[in-house]
Amino acid sequence: MELAPSLVVILGVAVAALIMLLGLLELRAEGDSSVAFRSRALSLMLAERLRATPAADRPAVVDKAAQRSGGEVLLVEQDGRVVVDGSLGAPSKDDIVKLLVLGDGETETRLGRTRFHAATLGAPVEHLALLTFVPAPRLPFATGSLVGSVAALTALLVGAAALVTYMYSRDVHADVTFVRERIVEMARENTGPSGKPIAVRDTDQVGILTSAFNELVERFRAAERAYQHDLAGALAYDRDRSAFLAALSHELRTPLNAILGFADVLLAEVDGPLSDDAHENLTVLRRSADHLRELIDDILDLSALESGELRLEVGAVDMFSLAAEVVREARVTAQDRALEVNLSGEPAIAWADGRRVRQILENLVGNAVKFTRQGSVTVEVLLVGEMVVVSVADTGPGIPADEQAAIFEEYRQTHASRQSRTGAGLGLAITRRLVRMHDGKIELESKLGEGTKFTVSLPIHSAGSHAARFISSVPPPPDATLGDPPG
Repeated sequence: MELAPSLVVILGVAVAALIMLLGLLELRAEGDSSVAFRSRALSLMLAERLRATPAADRPAVVDKAAQRSGGEVLLVEQDGRVVVDGSLGAPSKDDIVKLLVLGDGETETRLGRTRFHAATLGAPVEHLALLTFVPAPRLPFATGSLVGSVAALTALLVGAAALVTYMYSRDVHADVTFVRERIVEMARENTGPSGKPIAVRDTDQVGILTSAFNELVERFRAAERAYQHDLAGALAYDRDRSAFLAALSHELRTPLNAILGFADVLLAEVDGPLSDDAHENLTVLRRSADHLRELIDDILDLSALESGELRLEVGAVDMFSLAAEVVREARVTAQDRALEVNLSGEPAIAWADGRRVRQILENLVGNAVKFTRQGSVTVEVLLVGEMVVVSVADTGPGIPADEQAAIFEEYRQTHASRQSRTGAGLGLAITRRLVRMHDGKIELESKLGEGTKFTVSLPIHSAGSHAARFISSVPPPPDATLGDPPG
């Protein structure tokens, strides 16, 4: 914008120079025309006088005419010979002949650029001719006045144009700066996704641009309102779904608990011994009811996590002792297979919710035992810096690389899980959410045919003295083989 006044000044000066040049050319043309008229008038008038002047007086008349006119006068014969030289330096004979042939025009003499005219004296001296030379000015008449006038007019007009251009450029720059500041203000992080319309301060190109931008902002606001409306509907639907699942799960648990209770009574043979077929059928019923209860518990936990109702009751948790209890229970499940469930590590205290940490370990160890047909499942507890690290490794079939990220998503299972039709695909999703609620992390390493390893890291209590006292009260783990957990 600052260049606009300079461009106006340069353009104005260039136009003024062109006008001055044209004016000078016109003045020169007018001046040359005036000099040519003087030369012709002088030659004709002097020729008439010389024709009536005696030959002896002609030189005096020629000299006097040259002095008064300020030019040059030659009285010559038609063959170019000079009779009277009133210029103190006549041209050559050939040049005089050429000038007589031309009659009039422009030539160079000792006076500089001159206009000449040739006139014959007529009878009775028709053999004589008169050449008059009148000097033409190198600069046209009134050049100084023209230059001064044009310069003054140019300065006045260019100054006014530059001032107007500067004011216009300043206003345009101010409008652009104003629009830019409003847009930058809309783009700040602490502002909403759409801002207020920008005030249109003029009807020029900047105003048109501002109006177009305001229309774009209005479209964004309409899109935002539609998005907020859709989001509110989705959230309401999600709340209704969570409430429905929670209510349904609670309603299912009541008859399910009754089924489990009666199955336990019958299996205890309180009312009398059971046949082998009846015992086997009740065992299958009991196992299926337990599986159904686990599914219901997973749905309830996921609903609580999604609604934000699940709260952690944190405290100092002996991770090794907790892992030992989970391993002991897993061995009961694995006792009918050629599968070892081992525990290793050291006493370590985490600052966590013991009930939820147990749920995490049960999910990981339970999955390892479920999908490992033979070999071993190894649980290891270590204290690494400010974190308690619990790893669960198995020698199962492994998880394909393209399915490893999906197993932590709700209702997603590996190909092997889908084939065995076990679970609803919520266990690992809930596990990851619970780990993150503890400010921890969970990692997965797996290779097909070699097994899978889950590693959970949970922070220790920030108050180190309390954690240290609690660790010192925990008995050390059993030696070497690590086949049996403490306790």
